[in-house]
Amino acid sequence: MTTQPALTRSARLLARGLLLGLLTTAFLAPFYLMLRNALMDARGLTSPEWTWWPSTMHFENFTRLFADPAVSMGRALGNSLLVAAVTAPVSTLLASAAGYALARIPVPGRGAVLALIVATLMIPGSVTFVPTFVVVGSLGGVNTLWGIIVPGLFNPFAVLLFRNFYLQFPSEIEEAGRLDGLGWLGLYRRIALPSSGAMLASLGALSFIDSWNSFLWPLVIGQDPSAWTAQIALSTFLTSQTVNLPGLFAGAVVTITPLVVMFLVAQRYIVEGIATSGLKG
Repeated sequence: MTTQPALTRSARLLARGLLLGLLTTAFLAPFYLMLRNALMDARGLTSPEWTWWPSTMHFENFTRLFADPAVSMGRALGNSLLVAAVTAPVSTLLASAAGYALARIPVPGRGAVLALIVATLMIPGSVTFVPTFVVVGSLGGVNTLWGIIVPGLFNPFAVLLFRNFYLQFPSEIEEAGRLDGLGWLGLYRRIALPSSGAMLASLGALSFIDSWNSFLWPLVIGQDPSAWTAQIALSTFLTSQTVNLPGLFAGAVVTITPLVVMFLVAQRYIVEGIATSGLKG
């Protein structure tokens, strides 16, 4: 009688292991192909014969990537790093402050402000793209990094997540802070903000990834090569006039490495932040 349940558990563990292996393979396959192609030459990439790994690894593809005079890949990576490093913490802190105000501070019109924030989530980005470009262009933001950064500092979805988080925050802790003479700003700065570390880390990491991968807005604003981000620099390797597949894949490996590191470091905080945002069960 005890053999049958044991066999059932073993079958379930085997099925879960096979499913996990398939999902892991599907997840890692693009990274394998990217690294394989980055270490091949142009002839190998266009050859009809499939090879699992290049017989001769061409590490010079990476040195040529940064030595290319037509595309300053080093500068583009620096621009992307600056844009993401500014956008992630600033947008996260702004969303945190706005979410706390909407959740805790009883001011007239709070419901109307919340409704407007929710309404912005329903407006397609294509509708606001041209007006945003006109405003930023009239302020002299074309071919500048601040023109790329500023429009992405407000994240309405993050505001709603922080609002849900602060609505669940124990009011007894705030009452203890009030007894110590803290106002709304002091309560937020000394109690609420330090207690939302998981949310700050998770949304900050997601904001960093989103800023790093942004393409269309930096393409329109950064028309001069000095304002190109890494994604714009990558697009120059594959155009109607030029096709540089080794450079394209080498650049893809270089540009995706910071995101992989970011995800590996912050994955625990991302899961924990979503779990405490009010969206669970």
